[in-house]
Amino acid sequence: QNVPNSDWEKKVTEYFKEKLKENNATNWVPSLNDVPVHYLKPNSLVKFRCMVQDMFDPEFYMGVYETVDPNTNARVLHFGKYRDVAECGPQQEIDLNSSQTITLERQTFYCVPVPGESAWVVVVLNPKFYAYISASQARVSPSTSYTPSRHKRSYEEDEDMDLHPSKQKEQHMGNSGGGDIHGCVEPKRLETEASAGHHLISPNCSPPLDLNFPLPGEKGPACLVKVYESWDSFKVNDILEVYGILSVDPVLSIVNNEERESSVLDPMECMDTAEEQRVHSPPASLVPRIHVILAQKLQHINPLLPACLDEEESKTFVSNFMSELSPVRAELLGFLTHALLGDSLAAEYLILHLISTVYARRDVLPLGKFTVNLSGCPRNNIFTDHIYRIIQQLVPASYRLPMTIENMNRSRFIPHKDYTANRLVSGVLQLASNTSLVVDETQLEQGQLDAAGVHNVTALGKLITWQKVDYDFSYHQMEFLCNINVLITSEGRSFLPSDCQVHLQPQIIPPNMEEYMNSLLTAVLPSVLNKFRIYLSLLRLLDYSISDEVTKAVEEDFVEMRKNDPESVTADDLHRTLLVARFLSLSAGQTTLSRERWLRAKQLEALRKARLQQQRRVNGNEL
Repeated sequence: QNVPNSDWEKKVTEYFKEKLKENNATNWVPSLNDVPVHYLKPNSLVKFRCMVQDMFDPEFYMGVYETVDPNTNARVLHFGKYRDVAECGPQQEIDLNSSQTITLERQTFYCVPVPGESAWVVVVLNPKFYAYISASQARVSPSTSYTPSRHKRSYEEDEDMDLHPSKQKEQHMGNSGGGDIHGCVEPKRLETEASAGHHLISPNCSPPLDLNFPLPGEKGPACLVKVYESWDSFKVNDILEVYGILSVDPVLSIVNNEERESSVLDPMECMDTAEEQRVHSPPASLVPRIHVILAQKLQHINPLLPACLDEEESKTFVSNFMSELSPVRAELLGFLTHALLGDSLAAEYLILHLISTVYARRDVLPLGKFTVNLSGCPRNNIFTDHIYRIIQQLVPASYRLPMTIENMNRSRFIPHKDYTANRLVSGVLQLASNTSLVVDETQLEQGQLDAAGVHNVTALGKLITWQKVDYDFSYHQMEFLCNINVLITSEGRSFLPSDCQVHLQPQIIPPNMEEYMNSLLTAVLPSVLNKFRIYLSLLRLLDYSISDEVTKAVEEDFVEMRKNDPESVTADDLHRTLLVARFLSLSAGQTTLSRERWLRAKQLEALRKARLQQQRRVNGNEL
C-alpha cells in the first residue's frame, strides 16, 4: 500500500507497539523460550527473551526489488524487509538490474537463552505485569527424534491454538510428572542440545552442532536475530526481549549442502570459509531467524516484577510492596537461617550479598560489588549443592561452578574469537548482568594446575576483583565489564579474593542433610517464595544516597575508631562497613543511610570479625 521511501517501516513499528500495549497482548505472543519451533507458524509474530552472545558482520539485503514475468513482461514491486528469501512467483524472475532495486543493511546478532536462567522464571505467571507463558518443554530445540502427541492437526485447530495459547500449553503439558517444589523443578525438555561436556577442550574439532551456549548442559533455541534499526544501542551480553517475524525457510540451510553452486542466497559467499558458512548459516530448524520489529533491553528477567519500573502503574506496584517489606525481610532471614543450619549472622550477610549490585565505577574500581566467602562449610558437595538449590529458587539466573582440578584445567572460562569461523566462542564467564555465581571450593583436592587452569583461575579472580572479563581475541584482549554476584563456599579461607569472609557456625547438625533441605523448601508457601523473589530483585534496582550530615558523622566515627585501634582499623574496613550499611539500609527499604543503620552495620562487622578471630585461635592458623 506504500510507495518506496515512505514511512511505512515506522508505521509497522508503531502499529505493533500499540497493539502490544492492549489487554496483556504480550502474553498472547508465542515465545521461543517456551514453544518448540516446529509448533510455530513460519512468518508469524513471535517473541524471544535472550542474551546477545555474539554480533556478526552487517549484511546487505534487497530492501526493494522488482520481479518480471518473461512472458507478459508484467512487473511487480516487492519489499524485502523482514524476509530472508526473496518472494518470487513460479512465472516470475527477479530483475537484478532494475532501477527500482534498493540495497539496505541490517545487523545480525547470535542470541541464546539467558545463561543459567532459573526454571521458576519460565514457570511463574503474573497476569498483571510482564509474564512468560510457559509450556512444560521450557527452552526446547527441535529434534528429529521428537514425536508430537498428535501426528496431525487441522488448520482450524491451528487457528484455535493461536487464539487460545492455554490450549497449546495444555497439549504441551501432556502427562508430565508432578512432584515439584512450587513449580520450581526443571520442566521436561525435548531437545537437540549441546552436550554436557560442551566446554571441555577437545584436541580435535568442535562438535558438529555446537550451539555455542556459555554454560555446559544448557538447552534451548539459539536464534539469529536480525535488527533493522538502532543496533548500535545493543552490545554483547545485553539481555533483550525481541518481537519479530519468525523465519525458518528450509532454503536457509542450503549452504550446508555440498551442492553450493546451487545457492541462491549470496553470490559472494564463496569468499567465506566452509567453517564460517556452517556457523553463520546453520539449519533454520535448529537456529531459527527472527526479523525484529521491536526490541528492548531488559532491566531484569524476574517475571514477578514490572518490566520497567519507571511507568506509573509500576510505581504503584513498588510502593505497595515496599509497605509490607519488613515482614518479608524477617521471613527471608528466618528461611536463610534454617538453610545455613541456624546461623543467623551468615544469613544476614547472605541477604546483603543477594541484593548487592555494581551501581557505579570510579576509574577502574567497581562500586557496590560484595563477594562473600562463606568459610567453614562441610567438606563435601552436599551442603553447597543444597545452598545453591535454595539460591536458584530465589534469583532469576545462577550457576554453580565446582572448583575441581579437572574443571579448572579443562573448562573454557574465557570467551575467545575463532577467526576461521568468524565467531566469538563462548565461555563459562560469559554471563548476563546480575547472575549469581556460586563457586564451590569445598571440592578442591590436591593436584597440579596446568597453564589453562592458571589462566582460568586468574580470570575468575579478575572478575571478582574488577568485575570484568578480558575476552581473548588472539592478537589482543578486549575488556568486557560485568556485574556478577559471586558467592564462594569453602572449608578454610578461600584462595580467591573476596570482599567479606563469613565463617559458618552451625547451630544444628541435621542427621540427614538431604531430608532437612527438602523439607525446608517444601514448607515454604509459593506466595511467600514469590515475595522473596520480588524482594531480592526489586532492592537491587533502588537508588541510594548518603546525606552530607550522615557523611560527616561517619567520617568522625571512623576517625574515632582509628584512634582506639589504629592497628586493625583500615580504609578497607571503612569501605566494607559502608557497603554493609548500604545494603542493610536497602534491605529494610530505606534509600538513605541513617545513624541507626550505620551503628547496626558496625555491630554486624564486629560480630563477623570476632567470629574469625575465635576461629583462628581454635585452629591456630590464619583462616
